[in-house]
Amino acid sequence: MQYEERLCRALRQQEQIMQDLRLVRELELPDCYIGAGYIRNYIWDKLHGYPSRELHSDIDVVYFDAANLLEERDRELEKVLYAATGNRKWSVKNQARMHLQNGDAPYHSTEDALRFWPEQVTAIAVQLTKDDQIRVCAPYGLEDLYTLVVRKSPAFTKATYYNERVRRKNWQEHWPKLTIVHA
Repeated sequence: MQYEERLCRALRQQEQIMQDLRLVRELELPDCYIGAGYIRNYIWDKLHGYPSRELHSDIDVVYFDAANLLEERDRELEKVLYAATGNRKWSVKNQARMHLQNGDAPYHSTEDALRFWPEQVTAIAVQLTKDDQIRVCAPYGLEDLYTLVVRKSPAFTKATYYNERVRRKNWQEHWPKLTIVHA
């Protein structure tokens, strides 16, 4: 629980993330979170003593709605978020259909889908509840995030893809304290 409290405290200090969490909450999507690099990179910056930088290619909004699998809905939601913020980095994905793209068995929830993300340290997402509490969804916990370790998620079976992704992302150039565990 120590890492979770630490994460929530850090997020509350970053007004842009808090604004984005409030905005996503207003969408009222089921089982909905902001996750991946947007959260991970912010914490890595803090752990490296850097000012907050926007070293993320997108703001991943993930939700789970088996009743509406249309990809067009995600594009419409991205337009709503862009219109509200002027930020083109929004990426919305209904995890109820992502198993098809990833070649996995159907997922049962957003947390279940996160288990299949390439890195444990990327499989982290947060939401702002109606009573303004931050809820953390991290199926592998937060230890890798705070110990600066990048390793393949156990459920992610594509080791070659993982190794190539880690090489391509070149995270150690931006965060030299990272330890990369190759698959």
